[in-house]
Amino acid sequence: MRPVTLFTGQWADLPVEKLAEKARSWGYDGLELACWGDHLDVNRAAKDLNYCKNHLAMLKKNGLKVWAISHHLAGQLVCDPNNDSRSDGFAPADCAGKADAKRKWAVETMKNTARAAKNLGVSVMNGFTGSPIWHMLYSFPPVSDEMIEDGFKYFAKMWNPILDEFEKCKVKFALEVHPTEIAFDIFTARKALKAVGCRPEFGFNFDPSHLHWQFVNPAKFIEEFPDRIYHVHMKDAAVTLDGKTGILSSHLNFGKPGRGWDFRSLGHGQVNFEEIIRELNRIGYPGPLSVEWEDCGMEREYGAKEACEFVRKVNFAPSNVQFDAAFDK
Repeated sequence: MRPVTLFTGQWADLPVEKLAEKARSWGYDGLELACWGDHLDVNRAAKDLNYCKNHLAMLKKNGLKVWAISHHLAGQLVCDPNNDSRSDGFAPADCAGKADAKRKWAVETMKNTARAAKNLGVSVMNGFTGSPIWHMLYSFPPVSDEMIEDGFKYFAKMWNPILDEFEKCKVKFALEVHPTEIAFDIFTARKALKAVGCRPEFGFNFDPSHLHWQFVNPAKFIEEFPDRIYHVHMKDAAVTLDGKTGILSSHLNFGKPGRGWDFRSLGHGQVNFEEIIRELNRIGYPGPLSVEWEDCGMEREYGAKEACEFVRKVNFAPSNVQFDAAFDK
C-alpha cells in the first residue's frame, strides 16, 4: 500500500525531531520535510552529506522515512512580480525589502533543493513557482492574450535553468497546482507544461483542495495528467456559499466566518477522496499520500491523528482480478 506521510510545513514551529516523535505516535510512515524552520536546511543539505545522514538517522530512529521534500516559500519568489513585504519572511533577513535580492536567493535555493533531495536519496521535490500574471486574473484593466503568453514565457525563462539542475540531479520538481502559481487549474497546468517543453523534470504535486473550491473536479486533473502526478497531498476543503458569502472570500482570512470556502481536516469537507483513490489506482501511482493538515476549527494534533486514520481507511488497493472472472471457469 502507498505510505502515509505528514507534510511538516504547518508544523514548523516545532523542532523536527519532536514532530517526528509525534508523527510516529499518530501512525504516519514518514514526513514530507518542509525546507524551513529547522526541518531541513537545503543550502546545507546540498553540500553536507553528514547533515543529510543525521537527518535520515533521526527519522529512522522514529520509524519514519522521507519520500519528498518541499520548498514552497523559495519557489514563490522566483516568479512573483512584486516580492513585497508579505514575503520578507520567506528569505534571509538581509533580503527583506529587496525584491531582486529575494528572487536571486530563491533561484539558487531552488537549485539547492534538487541537490539536497539527491543527497537525501529523495526523487521528488514539491513547491511553488510564483506567477507573473496571477494579478491579471480578472482581466480588468484589460489584459491581452499577449500579456498572458509573455507571462508563461517568463515562467519558462526563470524555471528552465532551475529544472536543468533537477535533470542533473535526477530529481523531479512537482508544482503544487494552486492559486497564485503559474498553474492553478487544468488549463493553466497544460500551458505550463507546454511552456517548458513538457520536460520530464516538471510535473505536479496533486492537491485536491485547491481544485475543489474552484469547482474543478480533482479526479479530472489526475485523468488529464496521468504521467505527471509526481506526488499527492491529501487535503480537504468545503465550499460554504449561502447566498451572502462569495467564492473570492471577501478579504476574510482562513477560519473567519463569512468566507465562501475554507480548508477542512480530512473527511470533514466535501472532496470525494474515493473517486481520487480510484483514479490514482487507475494510473498506477505508487507514491506517498501526504497529509497537508489545515483546519482553523480543529485542534491540530487531534486532527493530524484522525487524518492519518482517514487516509489509511480510504487508501484501498486496486483489484487484480475482474469481479466476474469466475464465470469464465
